[in-house]
Amino acid sequence: MAYDNRNIVLNELIGLKVRVLRSLDKKQRGLSGTVIDETKNTLVIETGHGTKRLAKLPSAFRFYSGKESYDVDGYEINFRPVERTEKAVKFYKRRKSR
Repeated sequence: MAYDNRNIVLNELIGLKVRVLRSLDKKQRGLSGTVIDETKNTLVIETGHGTKRLAKLPSAFRFYSGKESYDVDGYEINFRPVERTEKAVKFYKRRKSR
């Protein structure tokens, strides 16, 4: 499935490139890599310096799919991956198409 600015909150994140835009942990700001796993509250990314576990709340992320990028607040994806399609619909409806 193709990603767009609205459906990014509903789709699979594993395999996407990601950059941390905002985090309470200053060491995590600007961190980038590939999403290799996900839980309800965390993203696990593979970076050039190893594997990092990032809290979704209260962070913000930029996901990359091909040449496109999408900014997502952690609260929009703070669901179990299998539950995201039903629970993130309210965020999907609020997000604007580009």
